[in-house]
Amino acid sequence: MRDRLLAAEKVKAIDWRDGALHLLDQRVLPSRESWVVCSTVEDVAAAIRSMTVRGAPAIGISAAYGLVLAARRRIAEGGDWQAAWEEDYALLADSRPTGANLFWALKRMRDRLDRLKKHADPAAVLEAEAIAIHESDREANLSMAQLGLERIRKHQGNAQAILTHGNAGALATGGVGTALGVIRAAFLEGLVEHVYVNETRPWLQGSRLTAWELAGEGIATTVNADSAGAHILKTKGVTWVVVGADCIAANGDVIGTIGTYQLAVCAMHHGVRFMVVAPSSTLDLMMATGEDVALEERDAGELLEVAGQRLDAAAFNPVFDVTPADLIDVIVTEKGIVERPDTAKLAKLMCRKRLH
Repeated sequence: MRDRLLAAEKVKAIDWRDGALHLLDQRVLPSRESWVVCSTVEDVAAAIRSMTVRGAPAIGISAAYGLVLAARRRIAEGGDWQAAWEEDYALLADSRPTGANLFWALKRMRDRLDRLKKHADPAAVLEAEAIAIHESDREANLSMAQLGLERIRKHQGNAQAILTHGNAGALATGGVGTALGVIRAAFLEGLVEHVYVNETRPWLQGSRLTAWELAGEGIATTVNADSAGAHILKTKGVTWVVVGADCIAANGDVIGTIGTYQLAVCAMHHGVRFMVVAPSSTLDLMMATGEDVALEERDAGELLEVAGQRLDAAAFNPVFDVTPADLIDVIVTEKGIVERPDTAKLAKLMCRKRLH
């Protein structure tokens, strides 16, 4: 399956080359494919804030490369470059406050710098670490795809309909995707007949990004309004809802793209299994429950501007919501699978040293 997935890879959102970070601009897809070149840490922070790059794993990878750019500049400027580098670290940490992968990647880079050997080139060491973060995410995607595929096959061995929300594909990661990696693998094994994609308002990650990824690989895909999700679960024979996550609390609560929570409620009501796919770097064992996270909100204009006119009304525009652990059937990580997640099961999972 690994080789088949690699052969099917068609989308790449992050490219580190020529001393700069190249990001596929996700704000303009699918109408055109345009790359943004980030040559400074400020460029990277701006790309994360503006959603030029999005998806928790992709944000973490981008931030790691941002710290490489920061180190190069600070070292060239001379003086106490590490103190100045910490300012760049804080800039990136503030760019998207909810996703766990961002802080995981930043901490991993800082820890690598703390272990720096005497006479080592700090910029080169940090670059190697950022590349390792990128490559390990790609490997994690492949492991999760296999594990998720096996779980889908276990519960129903014939072609089936799946529903997904948001975008947790190649555009959101360093590889084939988390949720979409599983869907891709299941499709290659003949286990996916059709994928229903919530449009995912207001940024339309589903209709602009997920549907574009899936349709490009010949997977039968139907885009639907978010408000049709419950009706589809009731009438279209969907057997699994498969989504990604931006953060997973110690008890298994999932912080994900707004609309994930209501979809999980509907899935439970209709007896549809609910799968969350995310790398172990998305788990934050220091966060007891999902209620402990400050959920990001975006500008009201994303909801109120219609046909060039701004409506005279208040708006509530949260980016994420919290899906309680008791609504989740299975969490898939590269370390293994947790059924009906809780604090003890996730702590045991995170103690594993090697990939499953």
